[in-house]
Amino acid sequence: MTVRNRTTALIAAAVMSSLTLSACGSSSDTPSSQESSGESPGQAKPDLAGLPDVVAVVDGADITKADFVTAYESQFQQLAAQAKSSGQPLDQDQLKQQTAESMVNTQLLLAEAEDRGFTASKDDIDATLAELAEQSGLSSPKELLASLAKQGVDQAEAERQLEGQVKLDQLLAEEGGDADPTEKELRKLYDQGVAQQEGSDDSAELPSFDELRPQLEDQLRSQTENTAAQALVEDLRKGADIKINL
Repeated sequence: MTVRNRTTALIAAAVMSSLTLSACGSSSDTPSSQESSGESPGQAKPDLAGLPDVVAVVDGADITKADFVTAYESQFQQLAAQAKSSGQPLDQDQLKQQTAESMVNTQLLLAEAEDRGFTASKDDIDATLAELAEQSGLSSPKELLASLAKQGVDQAEAERQLEGQVKLDQLLAEEGGDADPTEKELRKLYDQGVAQQEGSDDSAELPSFDELRPQLEDQLRSQTENTAAQALVEDLRKGADIKINL
């Protein structure tokens, strides 16, 4: 199995988290948790008061408070930094709901991967661990495991979650199909990048089409898989018994 670059919060958050969790800035008139506390974006802290022990139930499988908190705190740290840069308040109630919905979606996909009989070999898990270490700027998988251990995620738990990630990758690859992007699709994506570069203040020269081809292929495959995943999630939710307790 070839493990392709995919941005997930699976290991960073130490839970099975979102494929599509979006940035959360409230444009409504409802005051956010941050606004009501009078804190500026740079001072905001995750509001974890009043969370139930079981945040959601998906076809009988619990999403626990502990897993939710880990995922939420990871997302909060990223989006609070964005909020600080933009000067926009972060709506924590909205972010909590999005986090819960994303975890529900991921649970549905994991259950579907199990139903289809996908498996994860030790080589698959080790390859994914090595890729995550590289993406995190760490020198080795061992260093990544040590970092996770400091966050309370031991090696057995990390490998369990990596196993789930491998199965998700297999499911999404199957849903997205095996067809390689066409030359026309690759050229179109490259031309879009050139146009964006020319319209920006960045004076750096974009690498050639041939140099970027592997990244362009990965990006198009990921787009195809994400589109397929969205459609699959919508279908799975129709027949699922879902309860969110927020």
